[in-house]
Amino acid sequence: MSAIDFLKKLPAAFDASAAAGTDAVVQFAISSPAYLTIKGGSCSLDQGTAANADVTLTMEDDDLVSLLKGDLNGMTAFMTGKLQLDGDMMLAQRMTSFFDASKLG
Repeated sequence: MSAIDFLKKLPAAFDASAAAGTDAVVQFAISSPAYLTIKGGSCSLDQGTAANADVTLTMEDDDLVSLLKGDLNGMTAFMTGKLQLDGDMMLAQRMTSFFDASKLG
């Protein structure tokens, strides 16, 4: 499964209660750039580059899928150079808790 196909699953797996009070834009700098907009208890995915992302995650497609599935630890990915972050690092750390992993398959 491509990274963009995996990212398209995120809105359906979004847990609004876990992300309560979070309004943010998360940019994924991957082979086909995309960004998540989390606002008002909802989540949407758009392809392309966001005008004002709160955090940008730059990584290889396969590593992103592994990270979002929980197979790759975010801190390990960051420390080994598989993940580069620009912006709100705390948001990046909290982001995986906003999604129900069982719905991501």
